[in-house]
Amino acid sequence: MSAVVTVDPATGRRLAEYPAFSDADVDAALDRAAATQARWAAMPVTERAAVLRRAAVLLREGAEELALLVTREMGKPLAESRAEVEKCATACDWYAEHAAAFLADEPVETAAVRSWIGYEPVGVVLAVMPWNFPLWQVLRFAAPALMAGNAALLKHSPNTTGCAIAVQRLFAVAGAPDGLFTALVVAEPDVPAVTARLIGDPRIGAVTITGSERAGRAVATAAGGAIKKSVLELGGSDPFVVLADADLPRVAALAARGRLLNAGQSCISPKRLVVDSSVAEKFTRLLVSEVEALTVGDPQAPGTDVGPMARADLLEGVHRQVEASVAAGARLLTGGHRLEGPGTFYAPTVLADVRPGVPAYDEEVFGPVAAVIAVDGDEEAVRVANDTRFGLGASVWTADPERGVAVARRIRSGAAFVNAVVASDVRMPFGGTRASGYGRELAAAGIREFVDVRTWWVLDEPAATAPASE
Repeated sequence: MSAVVTVDPATGRRLAEYPAFSDADVDAALDRAAATQARWAAMPVTERAAVLRRAAVLLREGAEELALLVTREMGKPLAESRAEVEKCATACDWYAEHAAAFLADEPVETAAVRSWIGYEPVGVVLAVMPWNFPLWQVLRFAAPALMAGNAALLKHSPNTTGCAIAVQRLFAVAGAPDGLFTALVVAEPDVPAVTARLIGDPRIGAVTITGSERAGRAVATAAGGAIKKSVLELGGSDPFVVLADADLPRVAALAARGRLLNAGQSCISPKRLVVDSSVAEKFTRLLVSEVEALTVGDPQAPGTDVGPMARADLLEGVHRQVEASVAAGARLLTGGHRLEGPGTFYAPTVLADVRPGVPAYDEEVFGPVAAVIAVDGDEEAVRVANDTRFGLGASVWTADPERGVAVARRIRSGAAFVNAVVASDVRMPFGGTRASGYGRELAAAGIREFVDVRTWWVLDEPAATAPASE
């Protein structure tokens, strides 16, 4: 039988081995999910909310253990892992509080005696989730999907299998019925076939994926072929636009922290720093100073700012992009190399003189690399910000917030932040445009992705005439 092995990226040591599911195991999980979902959907929303509230309590009570699991499996500093656990608890509480209002029937005045819009569960939701925020990515789909009356099957990234099983255990202990939420342990070579087979099953009502463009295209193709709802949250190469009047020391510090959160392994990280040429030299000098002041090391140690990258293949890919960028004319100001010793540590890197034709300009760099692009004025800043196939987040930095809003309105993105680093918030919709995907997570929009919108039209007795038009 094949198995999935997890490895600590800070040490290279093996953590655990999990037996992979057979086709029969996957089928049994789907059988249980479909049977349980019907009962779960029939429960009052208040009872579903009680499970979510207990899950939030359990997350907070087990925060240290869960944070340590995250850090050991994918390498982020413990402080970041703790914050991730708390964010998950907040999402469970928020949907427990607000889902009933989002799902309530909406009366509409028509010629009918009674007519309304209803929101009904789609059935079983399949989620394909990534390793970079291994709890948050799961809970931000699961909380609204379950509250809407659906069951869920999770295909997590193999290197965070322990986190997947921890979420399954969390919901079980919180009182969710058996089979409502199941983590499928799938060996890497089997993922495409298993995912396609599940999407094709009529009991799967929707699929959601956070991941690469390649994975998103495959899932969207399968979902389209099966005529299933899908939500895609894919890559990003977010612009961080620094206007000439920005507070450079504060903005440089935020740029460094934002870019190097999770060792730069975030879809909404500010990857392209688009800076007005009149202040570019000063900003870049401040940025390099901030980056070099951060502590890179053991993610379990207090005071560590940047941990390892999650896997060796990811580190090697980022290093190839850095080397190719320098060969294409970018200037390496700091970093640009793997750190000596065990683990997959990459030196935080700043590239300047980045322009079209340089990989750091043209591609998403999913690691601790900041690319500085100098521009002449607001018009060119907008043009460069939009000069990407992605459209996830964007931020604009200026002493004049109205000017910032005006600039941000001209940038295509799913989120626009002025004088703040882009981040997700359960109260606000989250998602992208163009190659960054479609659909939305979080807020009311997030729960509406996992329901069928149904029209109701009721008369007390048969109508006198048939409609003259459809």
